[in-house]
This record gives sequence, C-alpha cells and structure tokens, in this order.
Amino acid sequence: MSKSLPYSVKDIHYDNAKFRHRSLFKVITQTLFTSDMRRECVSCSTGKLLGLFMIFGLACLMWTHANKVPSVSDGLAKGTGTDEEPKVVTDVGMKIKKLTRRAPRLPPRLSRNEKGSSGTFNGNKTNEPDEEKWKARQQNVKEAFIHAWSGYRKFAMGSDELMPLSQEGIDDLGGLGATVVDALDTAMIMGLEEVVSEAGSWVESHLLERISQKGQVNLFETTIRVLGGLLSAYHLSGGDQDMNLANKGPKPTVYLDIAKNLADRMLAAFTSSPTAIPFSDVVLSDFSALPSLGGKSSTSEVSTLQLEFNYLSEISGDPKYKTEGMKVLAHFKTLPKVEGLVPIYISPDIVLPWNADHSGEYLFIFFDNLAMKCSPHSGQFIGEEIRLGSRGDSYYEYLIKVWLQLRSIQDGNFTYLYDMHEEAMRGVRHLLVQKTIPNELVFVGELPLGFNGTFSPKMDHLVCFLPGTLALGATKGITKEKAMKNNLLTFEDLENLKLAEDLAKTCFEMYSVTATGLAPEIAYFHTKEYFESGLDGGNKSSEYVNDIVIKQDDRHNLLRPETVESLFVLYRITQDPKYREWGWQIFESFEKYTKVDSGGYTSLDDVTTLPPRRRDKMETFFLAETLKYLYLLFGDHSLMPLDKFVFNTEAHPLPLGGAIYLEGGSNRKGSM
Repeated sequence: MSKSLPYSVKDIHYDNAKFRHRSLFKVITQTLFTSDMRRECVSCSTGKLLGLFMIFGLACLMWTHANKVPSVSDGLAKGTGTDEEPKVVTDVGMKIKKLTRRAPRLPPRLSRNEKGSSGTFNGNKTNEPDEEKWKARQQNVKEAFIHAWSGYRKFAMGSDELMPLSQEGIDDLGGLGATVVDALDTAMIMGLEEVVSEAGSWVESHLLERISQKGQVNLFETTIRVLGGLLSAYHLSGGDQDMNLANKGPKPTVYLDIAKNLADRMLAAFTSSPTAIPFSDVVLSDFSALPSLGGKSSTSEVSTLQLEFNYLSEISGDPKYKTEGMKVLAHFKTLPKVEGLVPIYISPDIVLPWNADHSGEYLFIFFDNLAMKCSPHSGQFIGEEIRLGSRGDSYYEYLIKVWLQLRSIQDGNFTYLYDMHEEAMRGVRHLLVQKTIPNELVFVGELPLGFNGTFSPKMDHLVCFLPGTLALGATKGITKEKAMKNNLLTFEDLENLKLAEDLAKTCFEMYSVTATGLAPEIAYFHTKEYFESGLDGGNKSSEYVNDIVIKQDDRHNLLRPETVESLFVLYRITQDPKYREWGWQIFESFEKYTKVDSGGYTSLDDVTTLPPRRRDKMETFFLAETLKYLYLLFGDHSLMPLDKFVFNTEAHPLPLGGAIYLEGGSNRKGSM
C-alpha cells in the first residue's frame, strides 16, 4: 500500500506561480556582486571602472525604454483586468525604485492553455457557432427527459420506478411515487411546463395521502429523493420569492406543507434512537422508527440528511429539523478517524451495563422481539472498512456542502465541518490514491481491513462524485480564474483541483474503455500488486484497455450520475470545454444503448459486450440527476450557478443564503 502522494508538486502547473521573474538589475547584482566576486571587483580599479560603465548603461536603457506595456498576466495578477489602458511612466527615479524593490509574491496564475480554454478571457466573446452547438445538444437532453417521462407517465405513473421493458411500475422505495417527486425540479429547470403541471398535480392530489398510509421507508432514500425534491420544488416555484421557474403546478406552499408533514414523521428516526445516530427506517403511518436488521447503519446514510433538514428549518421557521440533523455531524466530530477517513458502518444502538470480562464480545438487544447483534459501544463505528464508494461516499460530500450552506446564512460556527473536509481529503491523497500500470491513471482505492490492512485497487462508479466535491471544496463554487485572480487558493486547494481533474479523467476512461461507452458499476485497476487478464472493457482501441479490469459481476450500468455530475462541476469551475465533450460522448452512449422505443431508458447487465443485455429498470436518479447534470453541463453558466446553489446528493438544488466570496478579498473560512 502506497502511503505517499502518487504525483509530485511538479505535476501542478503554475505558469510562474510563486515569484515574478527578477529584474536584470537584480540578476546582475546577485551574481556579479556577491561574496568573492564582489571583494575582488572592489579591490580592482578596472572592476570599479566597469561597474561605473554598467550603472551608466542601465540608466540609459531605462531612459530609452520609458514606455512599458503591461502583460496580460501582470494585469490579472494585479486585479486590474485587461481592459485598462497602459500607463506611461517617464520618471527615471520611479524606474530605479521599481528595479531595486524586492520582487513581491504573486498568487498562482493561469497558464496560457487555461486562459484560452474558457472562451471568455481577455474580453473575447464566446464562439457563437460553438454555443449554438451546445444549445442544440442541451435540447437533445431535454428531449431525452421528455422520452423518459413519457414512458413513466404511460406505464408507471404514481409508482416509484418504471420497468420500461415490461411496461409497468414497481415500488422499491416505499410507494411514495418517487420518480414523480425526483423528476419535478428537473422539469422546472428545463422549462417543461406540461411535465411540471402533471407532476405537481399528482403531488398535490396523492402524495400526502400516500405518506399518511404507507408503512416502512428508508430514512436516507426518502430524505434525499422525496423531501429533497419537495424542498427544491418549493424554491424553484417561487417559495423564496427570488426565483420562479414554474408557471404551472400547485402553489409553493403545497410543497412546503407536504415536506413538513413528511419530515415530522421522519423525525422519529432521531428521537427514537438512544444516541445521536438516527435509526435507518421509519414507519410513516404511525410516526415510529426502527434500526436496520443487524443493528448497523451506513455511515453515508446517517450523515446525508443535513442539507435537507437545515433548509426545511430555514423556510419553516422551526429549528427542530436542523437541531436533530446537525447532532449527527457534531457526534461524528468526536469520533476517532484515520487521517479524516471513517469506517462505512456505525451503530445507533443503546449501551447496556457491560462486564469488563466480556470486552470484545457482542450484545443481543431486543426491540419488539427482534434480536440484533450490536456493538457494545453506543454510537461508535463498527468494523474498520474504509471506502469512498457505497456506504461511505456522501459522508464526504456533505461535509463541504453543509459547511457551504451554513456559512452562507451566517448561522453558528460550523468551521469544524470544513476542517473535517480538509483532513479527509488529505487522508484520501495519502492513503487511497494510486496510479495504474501502464498509463498512470489516478484512482481511489479501498482499505477493506482498515488502515493496517491490504490496499484494494477497487473503485465503485459511485466514487466519481469525488472530483466534483474536490473542486467545489477548492474554489467554493466560483471559477478557478476568479479564485486565482483574487488570491483565494491555497497550495492544498491546487492539489485538490489537480487530483479532481486526474480522477475525472479516470472516471471518463471507465466509460470509453467499454464496448458500449458506458461505465461498469465497479472497476479494478492494474497495479504492481494486482492484475487479471481477460477482463478488459471490450474496447480494444482504448489506450487504457490494460489499465482497467472489469470483473463479470461488476459489468452492469444503472444509468448513474456521478461522473456527469463531476464533469458539470469541473466545467463550471475550470471552464475547460473537454468536460462538455466527454459529457456528450456519455450522453450519446446512453441514447444508443439504453433508450427504449416505447418510452423510458433501461439499465444494462453488461457494458462490455455488443449488443448489451438489458435490465428492466429505470432508476429515479436518471431523471433527477443524470439528465439534469447533462442539461446544466451543456447550458449557460448563469443557470443554477454553483456559488448560489448547493445540490443535495440527489441533485436537488437548494439555495445558498449569500455570496461565497467577497470581491477583492478572501473569505475562506473563519467563523460564521
């Protein structure tokens, strides 16, 4: 297991990041007039004469080159922009003073390639034909959403999900019509008023009744999909009175009232638990909750509720939702970690009197005649397995996002969340990042047996959320250009941005290495310690065909959004058009291999063979996340800007209360 960063500082390109080039006068005085050379010249009459000639020559040179035209990079570094008229300096005294003063430190500056990639640098307008191309591609994504919704409406309206091949619905998420609520804000963002009307009317007519009558649901899934969808719909339909993307559908208060009713029932998961860790499941009909079978809760599930509960407290005026949600993260702050990394399971269970002679054993606790094997330590992590894939992923995502949310409304002192985020990202770089053989793709592996165990070169597609999270944590949602111009990036921010771009490249290659151009659910990577032949992705022309290993059981594709989410975030932050091009290639593969003629899109059994075997399922997140992020990736930066909105883990945008940065200065951390 490698415990060092697999790429060095030299891999981060700065374009003269730290110091301005020394002046000619500085070079000469530091080379010719130092140590022994200086003593010899002073004692030699010829040396003195040459020194006088040199000074006279420099004075003449300054006089004849009085007009100095500032460079583009100087303008950016000084914060003057490129439209400012060059100033003529004729005072020789000022010139000498400039030459003799110490060269100041400068913030990192954009390279020439980065300056040219955005299409807007130096006052140049974005290429209009190129923008027309992306508008057309954005329209293609909108049409894909309409096709997906039409299949759901025809065959599964009111069900949680569509089985597009069987042309029927299925309730795998508690029977709350999850696709309706999950897709609603995507339709609002796309301006699809007919869909907004259909979905909104269903919510108004049926959802409250479903909530009051349904039985057991998962706290996490219901929060991120249903509660998150209702809260986003409330804001986008004009609930906060600063935005209204929905001319049709119910009034915003309808969404808010249903959200409060649902959240009041889900609070039982928090209040029923003897610790700060909520139970995993809620019985909506009777306001009760129970732990999962076996007593273990997923770390990601209990720590991915706070954006939604915080925002509900803000708009309802009732602090109880935020209070319960934030208790969880406050508890996580106190738990032991491995360089900021945490195991993927945690116990919400009650602690009982324990005999010291029995340490290391387990207790059996009975809830309603259900025996559960529990850790004897209340609210502690269970096991040592560390990964950023399933059961671990969104814990790391919400650390930075909840910090951004609370910071924006200046509510309390939650800088510990930012500290936890920074520590965790350092732990990722140190313990989990390696490079492949032979082409040095950067990937994030796992520690199945904890810190002292063997490193596993396995990476879930779910881990592809990480590039976006790293980039968001580095610039806080503003562009890299703006952050550099205002000297807002630390060296660690730059390291995280570099890692974000490297990982995004790997996530994209997980798509391009397969026969279908679609990523598997899980990939392994060729390292010095691990390789299996005959398990490539099927695209023999890929440069990385020998770097990525795809096992038989991992070859399915569920229409997941994590890679296109990171492409969207990185495009907004870096303005590099390659992320749009990668997103388009992925979208074309979805269109070619997952589209069902009768309506909807289907997941696949095997992405490495042609034609691919099809599964009979369209996940709700395909409409809520995958198509939404593609639409935003191809659209204008002014739509859902990252410094004004934070997206929950199901891509439901919630508004930030204020600007993340103050112009002309740093507002990086500090107290609220």
